[in-house]
Amino acid sequence: MPACSPMLRALPRALRLSRPWRSPGARDCASKATTRTAEIQVHALTGPDQGITEILMNRPHARNALGNIFVSELLEALAQLREDQQVRVLIFRSGVKGVFCAGADLKEREQMSAVEVGIFVQRLRGLMSEIAAFPAPTIAAMDGFALGGGLELALACDLRTAASTAVMGLIETTRGLLPGAGGTQRLPRCLGVALAKELIFTGRRLNGVQAHELGLVNHAVAQNEEGNAAYHRALALAQEILPQAPIAVRLGKVAIDRGMEVDIASGMAIEHMCYAQNIPTQDRLEGMAAFREKRPPKFVGK
Repeated sequence: MPACSPMLRALPRALRLSRPWRSPGARDCASKATTRTAEIQVHALTGPDQGITEILMNRPHARNALGNIFVSELLEALAQLREDQQVRVLIFRSGVKGVFCAGADLKEREQMSAVEVGIFVQRLRGLMSEIAAFPAPTIAAMDGFALGGGLELALACDLRTAASTAVMGLIETTRGLLPGAGGTQRLPRCLGVALAKELIFTGRRLNGVQAHELGLVNHAVAQNEEGNAAYHRALALAQEILPQAPIAVRLGKVAIDRGMEVDIASGMAIEHMCYAQNIPTQDRLEGMAAFREKRPPKFVGK
């Protein structure tokens, strides 16, 4: 059984100051005559929102489809961010109006052999696992289409917000496929077996309101003129998490995620292990002192 996540060291200050994240390939391109915009950009918020980091998906010509470069940049960004203890909440959002993520890049997929398809789908599965295992809480802000792999990405996040006009579904069966990046496993755990089977077998699409009624998203909100209402709801949700003790939140995530995969007795043991790791923290002592002194606590993540 994996141990509870250790507290992680901070990133270089330069990355935390709201700059785009580039993969090595992107940096190589930048050194040539033709500059390519990074498809994955990382922004660390400042001021009262410090501690909230956003991953901006920005591949407009392909509606944020999960292509090779997109996946590589996202994997690298996650690898860097998971080492940053100052990331308290991570929001996945789109820089493309009307779409969150349109799923697999079928144009790229058509050029692959059967063996290459299998390897790439395994890579997608690994990407979703990296998102699910991210140590801090993650929120998917779905302001538009989230289909196939796009919804699988959202399902890998801890929390989901959606605009009422968003469209989501695991539509793979309508393309002669089945969900291959975790959808057959995470959707039943989210909605229950029978309902997940119905949605996957039919390839049905849901709007944000329907998804909220089923429990697929935490919050559904009316879309605004800017097309980013779900993002604003995700940001508000992140702002609620931000003041809480970060070590306790991270260990709570471990206890829930690991406990859901085992029987109740084993889950209790996991909770005990995580609680024991929290006892020696400065934040626990600060929480008790703040309660005694009738003041808001000031947690520092130690």
